[in-house]
Amino acid sequence: MNRSLNPGIAAAGSKRTFRNLRWWVLVLFLAGVTVNYITRNSLGILAPELKTSLGITTEQYSWIVGAFQLAYTFFQPICGWLIDVIGLKLGFLICASIWAVACLFHAGAASWVHLAILRFVMGGAEAAATPANAKVLGEWFPKKERPVAAGWAGVGFSIGAMLAPPIIYFAHASFGWQGAFLFTGCLALAWVVLWALFYRDPERHPNLQASELEFIRQDNEPPAVKLPFFKALKSVSKNKRFYGIAIPAFMAEPAWGVLSFWVPLYLAKDLGMDLKQIAMFAWLPFLAADLGSVVSGYLTRVYTKLFGFNQVNAVVASSVTGAFLMLSLALVAVTKSPYVAIALISIGGFGHQIISCMLSALVVEKFDKGQMATVNGMRGSFAWISSFLFSLVIGVTADKIGFNPLFVAMGFFDLIGAVFLIAFIAERRAQRA
Repeated sequence: MNRSLNPGIAAAGSKRTFRNLRWWVLVLFLAGVTVNYITRNSLGILAPELKTSLGITTEQYSWIVGAFQLAYTFFQPICGWLIDVIGLKLGFLICASIWAVACLFHAGAASWVHLAILRFVMGGAEAAATPANAKVLGEWFPKKERPVAAGWAGVGFSIGAMLAPPIIYFAHASFGWQGAFLFTGCLALAWVVLWALFYRDPERHPNLQASELEFIRQDNEPPAVKLPFFKALKSVSKNKRFYGIAIPAFMAEPAWGVLSFWVPLYLAKDLGMDLKQIAMFAWLPFLAADLGSVVSGYLTRVYTKLFGFNQVNAVVASSVTGAFLMLSLALVAVTKSPYVAIALISIGGFGHQIISCMLSALVVEKFDKGQMATVNGMRGSFAWISSFLFSLVIGVTADKIGFNPLFVAMGFFDLIGAVFLIAFIAERRAQRA
């Protein structure tokens, strides 16, 4: 982030304009994604007690998780297309309102079936976060700033998961598991109000300086073309570059799904931690993920300066670096120390967010504005198909073989994805001319 974040205020007629407003818009979006992940991860933190209170088996819990993942998978392209067509403000507002209300209703769940239905609704609404991310980057940042902005935007996807354990623990201690769901649902509704009050598109934002709008639009990109839903899907599906992004996302997402939904259960079941200990340590992988998000964009500049890579190849190289860091997850299988295991999982969280943020940056680099949210939604669907399937595998195998073989598999998945990223996305020298 090479420009000041100080909101220097300048007078422009009767309206106040803010310097570097694009970064403050990114902060507003980041706050929404943070709340998104707090509500999402509340289930994983409360899983040990919910299993006892509602008599839920590990396999039934996997179906609850799977219901969220299935909806998230199915609705990402739909949410992305909706945002492309009706706009980021209204599209994200509708989806955020739905997930906030769904979270509140979790407090009334009386069985695993109730939770599965509510998680499906929440998953469908929260699916808007990934396509909205690409839309914010494309609408508010010029191309040269997008990798760094993608890194900062990715912080929201992990800081919410990082904050969830302590927030849920204290809400649970004060109000019980029902109150924890009510508390996080109210947080989500509060953010919905902020989004409705303060977000506008760049051309309509009353507080955006004309000079900053000109800076944002410096690339002279053509106006977004809005396509019917199935025509948009067909257009993206025919593009080979999409698979160079989607396949690495497919290989990467199981690790994030495990961090979000299964690590608390792993810490309790295999390492013998109680809820208080989980709250003390389960946030560390997400802190590492936050750092990975921030580092990812700046890492592209390192590859550009040291090796002369163009922007696309620097983004690819940054993602491949994250893939090698994921090998740390394979080492979880050979340690008995909970502290070493958490440290290794944290390295994996760091590596994963480098990959995730750079894949979002590639969507913005390689596709037109009118397709960005749709493409990122389709990428997210590929990712969550694998996360959904992997959760089902965990549900039927974890009690029999434990988590260790699954960690080994996750350690190598991203290297497979890196091969496709290099083959389909990396630009050869002849293409640079």
